Amino acid sequence: MKQESQDKKQFERDKVKVYGPMRFLKSIKYSLDGLIHAYRYEQSLWIHGAAVLLAIILGFAFQIRLAEWAIIFIALGIILALELINTAIEAAVDLTTTEIHPLAKVAKDCGSAASFVMSIVYIVISLFVFGPYFLDLFDKIF
Repeated sequence: MKQESQDKKQFERDKVKVYGPMRFLKSIKYSLDGLIHAYRYEQSLWIHGAAVLLAIILGFAFQIRLAEWAIIFIALGIILALELINTAIEAAVDLTTTEIHPLAKVAKDCGSAASFVMSIVYIVISLFVFGPYFLDLFDKIF
C-alpha cells in the first residue's frame, strides 16, 4: 500500500457518511474550518466583513426597523455565501490544473462575477434602507 501524504488523505465514503450526532458535529467543525480558511486567505471576505460591521453600526445608530434588519442580513448572508462558493470554485480549479487554461479562467472569473454582482445589489439595497435615514439626518443638520 502506498504511503499517503498529509495533503492527500484517502477515505471510504461509506465510513464518512454515517449518520448521527458526531457527523453533525464534524460538519459544523468543517464549516468553521472553511470560514477560518476563507477569512485567513481571502481579502474580499475581509471587505465584506467590514460591510457587515458597518451595517450593524448604522442599523443601531439609525434604529432601523426589524424588516430592514432582515433585508440587510439576508443580502449580507448571500454575499458572504457567494464569496465562500467563489473560494471553493477557485480551490477546485487549482486542484484540477496547475496550467493557465481558458476554461479555468472562465470558472474563476464567473465565480468572482457572482460575488461582484451581489455586492452591487447589496449597495443598492443599502441605499434603499439607509438612504432615507441619511436624508433625514442631513435635513436636521442643514
